[in-house]
Amino acid sequence: MYGHQGKILHVDLTEGRVWIEDLPEEWRKLYVGSRGINAKLLWNYCKDPEITWDDPRNVIIFAPGAVTGTTAPCSGRTSVTTIGAVTGFYLKSNSGGHWGAELKFAGYDHLVVHGQAEKPSYILIEDDHVEIRDAKDLWGKDIHETDRLLKKWHGEECRGLYIGPAGEKLVKPASIHISLYHAAARGGGAAVMGRKKLKAVAVKGTRPVKIKDPKKFAEIAKEMRELLKVDSGAISLHDYGTSGSIPAVNELHAFPGRNWQIGHSDNVHPITGQALVEKGYLKRRVACFGCTIGCHRFCRIDEGPFKGKYSGGPEYETFGALGHGPGVIDTEAVIVANEICNRLGLDTISAGTISQWAIESYVRGVLTKDDTDGLELDWGKKEELFKMIEAMATRKGNLGELLAEGLKVATKKVGKESYKWAIMNSKGLEQSNVETRSAKAYALAFAVNPRGNDHLMTETFAEFGASPEAVELIEKLTGDKKWASPHHTEYRAEIVRWHEDCYEISEALGFCVFTSTAAYGVNPNNMARLYAAATGIEMTEEELMFTGRRVVTLEKAFNVTRGATRDHDDLPWRLMNEGAASGPLKGAMNSRDELDHMLDRYYALHEWDLKTSWPYRATYEKLGLKDVADFLEQLDKLPP
Repeated sequence: MYGHQGKILHVDLTEGRVWIEDLPEEWRKLYVGSRGINAKLLWNYCKDPEITWDDPRNVIIFAPGAVTGTTAPCSGRTSVTTIGAVTGFYLKSNSGGHWGAELKFAGYDHLVVHGQAEKPSYILIEDDHVEIRDAKDLWGKDIHETDRLLKKWHGEECRGLYIGPAGEKLVKPASIHISLYHAAARGGGAAVMGRKKLKAVAVKGTRPVKIKDPKKFAEIAKEMRELLKVDSGAISLHDYGTSGSIPAVNELHAFPGRNWQIGHSDNVHPITGQALVEKGYLKRRVACFGCTIGCHRFCRIDEGPFKGKYSGGPEYETFGALGHGPGVIDTEAVIVANEICNRLGLDTISAGTISQWAIESYVRGVLTKDDTDGLELDWGKKEELFKMIEAMATRKGNLGELLAEGLKVATKKVGKESYKWAIMNSKGLEQSNVETRSAKAYALAFAVNPRGNDHLMTETFAEFGASPEAVELIEKLTGDKKWASPHHTEYRAEIVRWHEDCYEISEALGFCVFTSTAAYGVNPNNMARLYAAATGIEMTEEELMFTGRRVVTLEKAFNVTRGATRDHDDLPWRLMNEGAASGPLKGAMNSRDELDHMLDRYYALHEWDLKTSWPYRATYEKLGLKDVADFLEQLDKLPP
């Protein structure tokens, strides 16, 4: 088989059993790879709505992309799919690093983990040799300690995927680390691993990935690299990383702070990518497998009270969630807070958003010193922030137990209308740091995201019109470049729909979505041609994008089995009821009428029912998902 290795590896932790399944040829055509085939596997094993995230019958699936392990640029991504601990709905998370390529080199396209071990375990994969091992000497160890031990036991070339103490303790926003500083962080996949008592997956492989037409493949890969080399978005990502955009976003008054009560700070510079470079914190740029951009950062503090502290990043989201959000405008404090999360295995976005809710709850008098174990919470207090994160990751004390459950549970426990300042939507995921009150395509994309309200299922960065490439794309999608502005509601559904499909096929192939939806050197046309050269499976651009639509609808269907309706496609109460604090759109909000207008158009484009948001039987059948429609009919989950 070309492109794919043609094998799905299954490991059952309950029975201690390992087996291999051939990858169906039909799936390569219908779902392409990685995220798409993962969605099909999760549907096959977990569509029964009685299966919850902590049920041993829940599976967790790891998969590199269809062209991961090749010379395709920026194609080292791995998708992780399961029922999420945070929401109880469909969860796809995604990470870079080198682990995915190593799994391909070991000979596998997907790893499906079933069951639940009786004692802490890890999986060792060395080509044909696969075994479940005792993890008693790893359990309780942080991410760095776990990585060191795995390399000591299995060699420096071993690539590890692991959870920290947060995942072991079933902390809902715990993150899966795919190497030290790459994480499939959102939604609680690490809690699923913790429930299965699966500490790590260590992989070493020696099998190359075969290409159907090496010459053609090399030509297209070179074309992609050349386009990325001159793309303005890719150049910025290399120079300053994701946090390089913070000054511009702050000037737009769209950089959320103090739990979304402000959108701008006069002295935001210390928490920017530019500050990391100018102040000497940046020690090197780091690239994932096959990456030509190198957007990741490695930073170290060389003097002062935090001398010797180091961490990967911080990224835009971390500077927002652990910096501007809690009012900590301090480069070094954010580096330290970021590293606490990295070592303990905690999603920095959720950790920051939950912490901001706790701070505001304390300031309002809703949480007391008894609730916070004596911590006097307030904006800008870095030591208290460090202690709060550690408590959350380890379930320490009253505060740790409360925050470890995430905002969906914490707000119900606390009551007193605390949901009104909890930045999550009805699905329950803590929102990432995009000011949706001023970015309307993002608002729609966040609302309909099957895993909850964040940017990592559909990145609509082009709506800002921040580069010539972005403006060109918006003109292509809408017919007029004037719609390359985030403040409009017109054509947002069209923009979101295109980006959904492009995002999905990028991940199915293993590409970093920065290359296709933030930079544009990788696009549906050259992805379709590359896939054909890699596998011999000919697809037009339109046919490849259609596979994206198929997968988006299958992911939607999974949530329908869990009771999701149109009511779940919303945004946080604060953003729907309180206006932006400052700037050109002062007072703007995500109103119900505005969101409903965009949802109606979005559902119509998808051919989904406007009242329930459920896809019609005819829509499923058009997409080749008749079996999905048949199952949902049994559950009475098809619209009339």
